[in-house]
Amino acid sequence: MTSGTLAGAHAGHTPMMQQFLRIKAEHPDTLLFYRMGDFYELFYEDAQLGAQLLGITLTQRGASAGAPIPMAGVPVHAVDQYLARLVKLGRSVAICEQIGDPATSKGPVERKVVRIVTPGTLSDTQLLPEREDRSLVAVLPISGQRAHLAALVLASGRCMVVLDCADWVGQLQAMQAAEVLLPESAEEAFAQLQQSGFKGATLKLGAAQFASASGLQQWRELLGVSSLEGFGIAAGDPVLGALGALLSYLKRTQGHWPSHIRSIERMDLSERLMLDAVAQRNLELFETLRGEPSPTLFSLLDETRSSGGARLLRRWLVEPHQNPHHPHQGALVRQNQIAALLESSTNLPQQLATILREIPDIERITTRIALGSVRPRELAALRDAFTALDRLCASLQPCAARFTDQLASLIAPPPLAALLIDQLAPEPAALAREGGVFRDGFDAQLDELRALDQHCDQFLLEFEQRERERTGIGTLRVGFNQVHGFYIEVTHGQAARVPDDYRRRQTLKGAERYITPELKAFEDKALSAKQRALSRERVLYEALLAGLQPYVIPLQALAQASAHVDVIQALAQVAAREQWSPPRFSTGIGIRIESGRHPVVQAQVRQFIANDCVLDTQQRLMLITGPNMGGKSTYMRQVALIVLLAYVGSFVPATSCELGPIDRILTRIGASDDLAGGRSTFMVEMTEAASILHLASERSLVLMDEIGRGTSTYDGLSLAHAIAERLAEHNRCLTLFATHYFEITALGQSFGGAFNRHLAAVEHQGKVVFLHQLREGPANQSYGLQVARLAGVPGAVIQSARKRLQQLEQSAAQFDPSQFDLFAPPTTDPDVDSDSSLSASQSAILGELHSLQPDDISPRQALDLLAQWKALMNSDQPAINDSGTP
Repeated sequence: MTSGTLAGAHAGHTPMMQQFLRIKAEHPDTLLFYRMGDFYELFYEDAQLGAQLLGITLTQRGASAGAPIPMAGVPVHAVDQYLARLVKLGRSVAICEQIGDPATSKGPVERKVVRIVTPGTLSDTQLLPEREDRSLVAVLPISGQRAHLAALVLASGRCMVVLDCADWVGQLQAMQAAEVLLPESAEEAFAQLQQSGFKGATLKLGAAQFASASGLQQWRELLGVSSLEGFGIAAGDPVLGALGALLSYLKRTQGHWPSHIRSIERMDLSERLMLDAVAQRNLELFETLRGEPSPTLFSLLDETRSSGGARLLRRWLVEPHQNPHHPHQGALVRQNQIAALLESSTNLPQQLATILREIPDIERITTRIALGSVRPRELAALRDAFTALDRLCASLQPCAARFTDQLASLIAPPPLAALLIDQLAPEPAALAREGGVFRDGFDAQLDELRALDQHCDQFLLEFEQRERERTGIGTLRVGFNQVHGFYIEVTHGQAARVPDDYRRRQTLKGAERYITPELKAFEDKALSAKQRALSRERVLYEALLAGLQPYVIPLQALAQASAHVDVIQALAQVAAREQWSPPRFSTGIGIRIESGRHPVVQAQVRQFIANDCVLDTQQRLMLITGPNMGGKSTYMRQVALIVLLAYVGSFVPATSCELGPIDRILTRIGASDDLAGGRSTFMVEMTEAASILHLASERSLVLMDEIGRGTSTYDGLSLAHAIAERLAEHNRCLTLFATHYFEITALGQSFGGAFNRHLAAVEHQGKVVFLHQLREGPANQSYGLQVARLAGVPGAVIQSARKRLQQLEQSAAQFDPSQFDLFAPPTTDPDVDSDSSLSASQSAILGELHSLQPDDISPRQALDLLAQWKALMNSDQPAINDSGTP
């Protein structure tokens, strides 16, 4: 819509409302915070939505176009807390500031949107979770689940691309996506994202925003290079379209490109040990299955003392490198650093932790320096961190050979330290606009303005005393009021003694008020001193930020190095406290764990029973049986967590551990439906199983827990058996397969590579005792009734179930008819006499079952038939039908 059309549409509104509606039309999908004095106001639909989301008062004031104006507002000084709540809800907010001077404006003060706050473009400390990243991800779909991805963490400047990602929706969690950009034509991808339950914000952009040519040009200009091939991106790579969408969106929301991005990281997922979103959830890496933040693997390991360290630990857990010998990201480099800290004569991990507690979030401070939004107290925290960094380097000297890269980056550039020490006040103001940022003595002009403002009273007292002495008027008084400013007051009785340089300013009933050239000059300076001091500090602050720009890259390296040291000391502390040991790596496929423990469960219980695990090319499929609560799921999870910890570079909870190459960890554990996606528990189970069967390779670790529970017994058994066979023969992956279908344990004899283990339990005085020990062979009892009793099922129900169990066991021993599929018609084989081995009564009952229509009889009739058939079986008499005739 053109400006003329807009003006016509808003002709009936007041000038201010016309301005608001014009700006709002440019940002229809965001809440508009419209600055009016000390408040940000919302109007019309924005006010109604904002009041609902924020719990603020919705009111109506004035009128425009003949109707009251709905409005709601938040104070400027508290805006961050309201923005944080809206961003958490996935909302974007356009910040519209006054940029004109109210004193010179003839109409509404000129305003414009200076930035748009969105979930994926946050850099303000107040809006971000301290110990987590939030990324903006642009997705360029290919087909199905395949897509090119470009992700940016604005708060750190980290930019990543993934070419031809096989499971782009699953990769979003690894990238900690808070906001996703899609081409407006990608309807299928948008639907996939909605069905996945993605909780972040989603935005569709025009095709022009995803153009590869413009993306290449923008990134070459931003990085100051002639080609992106140095970052592993060729000129024709389609991912350039996704990269271009990132920069276009950032220019639109932030008003400029992010200058602190210095490189693009091309992530080769084939080099990573892959954990999809399902595996992260089932292994409870960051949240329990109930959605709580602890106890989880992350909460156990997080002994970090800095926010940057916690975020790096989280990245290590979701992005472990497959190659333990990788020079920078490999597990052995980190493992050797942990060992060096633990072998030191002093308690070095604790010593490092104490120092790291004094170091602020340098990564995010650096980003805000680059963006020009850093606050004075953040710069002061950076200044004060330099002494702590010096002590950190000194403490690492005994292990210098292991921390060469980190020590090289931990040394702050001396000019940077001098710059901040020389200029900043010891305790600067929270915000630059408040003044008081620079120390006394740094700038002569600022010192003079401050002196005028701060020493005004003293000057007036001294001036009054001088004038009394000069004029001989003892009652002379110097004062000030808002209307006339400074004045010299002399009573009428002393008026004859007034000097010639006094100029009359005001006449009162009993006195005259005068001004002198000296007092007038002081008035001009004093009345504007504070405002001019603030203006001078703004100039100095902008100069300071410009002077800090050359140090962005070394500060980023320093932040990464301190975070790395923080994670290593955290892992060392956990290893020492929990008595973990260093794993070994080999080239042969397999897992060999001696006395392994579940790291999280062990920390929660008084005594934990350790168990071994051996999987190799000869024993690939471990069939695990045992009672519920016997520890099957815990055992499988602990094996996966030990493997993950080893590849992260941590010590592991085991007496010894040797691992071959692992390319991914895949899990199918637990039972839950997907109401939002319209999927039943069984559908979720089969979907996850299908994914495993498609993705698992001979180097994958697969956890399958009680597959097939969500359908009828024989359907579930058949599927579980077939899936186990497929994993053993086709995928040939390393598999832990827990099941209650004892028929599947026969695979241990019929298939090479399959073998049986069980979690032991014993029954004592009618109660089950779980031993939690992994033993050879299959279990011989499920203890289901005993577990039900432990769960609090009433005794009468247990007794009834026990009787029914005995009947079923006796029936199974005598008669084992096939279970028919409820949804398939009965089938017969004309060449086989299925009743040849049955008695006459059994054949009669089967005949009635074949002809019976369940929908045509009542529950009471069904019970009567069951009673008749039971009596018939006991007496072996002819069947009786409903009419009473044989």
